Amino acid sequence: MGMIDKRIIPLAIGGLGIGTTEFTVMGLLPDIAKTLQITIPEAGHLISAYALGVVVGAPILIGYSVKFPPKKVLMVLMMIFTLFNGLSAIAPDYTTMLIIRFLSGLPHGAFFGVGTVVASRMAGKGKEALYISLMFTGLTVANLAMVPLVTYIGHTFHWRWYFAIVAAIGLLALLFLKIWLPKMETNQEAHFLEELKFLKKRQSWLVLMITAIGFGGLFTWFSYITPLMTVIAGVKESQMAYVMILAGAGMVVGNLGGGILSDKLGPEKTCALLLFLMMSSLGCVFFLSEYQSVAFVLTFICGALSMSVAAPINIMMMKAAPKSEMMAAAFMQAAFNIANAMGAFLGGIPLEYGYSFNYPSLVGVGMTFIGLIIALRYKYLYSLQTEEEELPIDCVSCDK
Repeated sequence: MGMIDKRIIPLAIGGLGIGTTEFTVMGLLPDIAKTLQITIPEAGHLISAYALGVVVGAPILIGYSVKFPPKKVLMVLMMIFTLFNGLSAIAPDYTTMLIIRFLSGLPHGAFFGVGTVVASRMAGKGKEALYISLMFTGLTVANLAMVPLVTYIGHTFHWRWYFAIVAAIGLLALLFLKIWLPKMETNQEAHFLEELKFLKKRQSWLVLMITAIGFGGLFTWFSYITPLMTVIAGVKESQMAYVMILAGAGMVVGNLGGGILSDKLGPEKTCALLLFLMMSSLGCVFFLSEYQSVAFVLTFICGALSMSVAAPINIMMMKAAPKSEMMAAAFMQAAFNIANAMGAFLGGIPLEYGYSFNYPSLVGVGMTFIGLIIALRYKYLYSLQTEEEELPIDCVSCDK
């Protein structure tokens, strides 16, 4: 088992770097705005530029890399990631920074796309979801430890240190990819347009919709967690770092729990169950956030649920696209980023009309409810079929 653990570490370190670069920027926007002499909303465009890079880069980079060995592909993606994060540390002005942030986002989706497939191939039968969740552990640990730490360093010394630290994590990931990631066979038959054929199937679109809409519900809560906790729950602003650590701890627990649960119950059942729990917890946030101790408990629960669906939903996508799993996994990353953008946008609408800061989570209840309906429809249409069918042998990750 130790050997198996070792092989997954490079993917987790890559996830740690990606999570740190994606989420730390939120806390350093005022510092970046000040140095580059721009407004905070303009600095916010740096977040959008990165997300746009993820959505654009995922299908294109996967499309060009399907014929190459996964180990080489992952190393090249991490090189791109390290280079542009390093350049972010020395970007002289806003326009350059905007372009570099877009380029930094390009390898994000492709790394998780290829990594998801590699992790599931390394797993023994019946452990695929656990292995995928182990890869995403890097992303959750980033939220728990690295984001608060790097935000503190960036705020105390200079925000440019944040990008330098991310580039250092990228170099570390490169080193471990080289040493510990096993070589794997590549699919020489693969072709860009062939890889996109999974988009013709309704099954694939249902999984993407569950991700973009159902998952978006949690981003309504997470996007506005600071005003929710300070204004509604009465937490002091100086204590918000602890709230974020609590949410991050929930993510670590939920991510691994979701993987284990999915291997036991099957991904379709797990996904529907977790969406129901998300909807219930967001309802509790709306009604009970004024009670501070309850608000703390709900922060942990919502954090846990936000990452618990990652493994089962990725397994569902692989089942939907057995011959183009990497491209499908990359599209999943694009869908997660759409969920992020939609959750923040739709959650903000009641605030514009003057409603209080617990109302975004009510929007989230609606979004997770739609996600749940789609998940139940998916389960009804496809879970029996996948149990009865013999799935392709060329890909371990497609096994139930």
